[in-house]
Amino acid sequence: MTAAMLAEAWQAMGANRLRTFLTMLGMVIGVGAVILMLAVGQGAQQQVQESIASMGSNLFIILSGSTTSGGLRMGGGAAPTLTMADAAAIEELPSVAAVAPTAPGTAQLVYGPNNWSTQVMGSTPSFLTVRDWKLSAGFPFTDSDIRSATRVCLLGQTVVQNLFGDEDPVGKTIRIKNSPYVVLGVLAAKGQSLDGRDQDDTVIVPVTTALRKLFGSQFAGTVRFMMAQAESADAMPAVEKAINELLHQRHRIREGADNDFSVRNLTALANTAAETAQVMSLMLGAIASVSLLVGGIGIMNIMLVSVTERTREIGIRMAIGARGSDILLQFLLEAIIISVIGCLIGVALGVGGALLVSKFSGMAIVVTAASIFMAFAVAAAVGIFFGWYPARKAAAMKPIDALRYQ
Repeated sequence: MTAAMLAEAWQAMGANRLRTFLTMLGMVIGVGAVILMLAVGQGAQQQVQESIASMGSNLFIILSGSTTSGGLRMGGGAAPTLTMADAAAIEELPSVAAVAPTAPGTAQLVYGPNNWSTQVMGSTPSFLTVRDWKLSAGFPFTDSDIRSATRVCLLGQTVVQNLFGDEDPVGKTIRIKNSPYVVLGVLAAKGQSLDGRDQDDTVIVPVTTALRKLFGSQFAGTVRFMMAQAESADAMPAVEKAINELLHQRHRIREGADNDFSVRNLTALANTAAETAQVMSLMLGAIASVSLLVGGIGIMNIMLVSVTERTREIGIRMAIGARGSDILLQFLLEAIIISVIGCLIGVALGVGGALLVSKFSGMAIVVTAASIFMAFAVAAAVGIFFGWYPARKAAAMKPIDALRYQ
């Protein structure tokens, strides 16, 4: 019975191919738009999550204080208020996994005929732990290098490409500000940070080497900032409070006086960025879903026209014994067929469009089975919902009235 109805529904749709295609087009565009928009949104969300993962987990950044000079107010990090001793004291706090004091700067690097200007970070071996940064080649510098202020370095992937090309840099000597430094290892690729900066365009040297031999320091042992890692996400509030109390005590800051440092929860900032990307993904999907609604209205409109055109046919069927439920199922099957075929074509166009956008724009595009299923299910439900009213109207006709219809 159902098979015969499906065959008849297919035949009725084939009798008006152009109208059927135009009705189906709304669903095609709707499903394709939903899949494409969700792919773009989820791609952006994935990029943010990768950037968060590349930063490390459970992180705080502790900045030295601001300063005022000659009427000019300078931001955090301008006044040298944090010291290596502060970092050692923070590392002794409960639930603190590691602390990396950091002295950043910019320098020109030279190897053979090649040169490259990049960021140079003076830090400790804990820097790799805090940032969860692996080495792709070589080995890290040690505490012995920190004590001796050894001229050694670790290179990021971008620096390696620009200075060495395909040559293995481990064990080679480069010049940083005209002084020789031995390359101990190569950092694994990290990619872009949340602010779009290339994290691989960097060089890491022992912090004492940076302070004594590379950049110098106005006050011995002072650093620009520190990165601290809590042992777990649950311990972060307690760790933040303990860091503030410790630095208040060590820097002898009076009650009510301004801090000469600031503590920022990088994980909280990163999570906010992730939530924003997730909201954007949902909004893109919701906007695209409007076209599904338009497609559903198109199905209802055409089905109403079809019911009107086939009123005498409905009357004849009822006169020879067809029940109202049979008429309802007949027209509902036509709406379902239009919806399902439109959905299938829309899925193909949406996935294909997403792949083309990824290829030609370079954007991160993520097409998931869940997004395809959701778009398909919503589109089918919309088609059935809007096809129900015309089908119900057809089923409610009286045979005598339908037969009299001209």
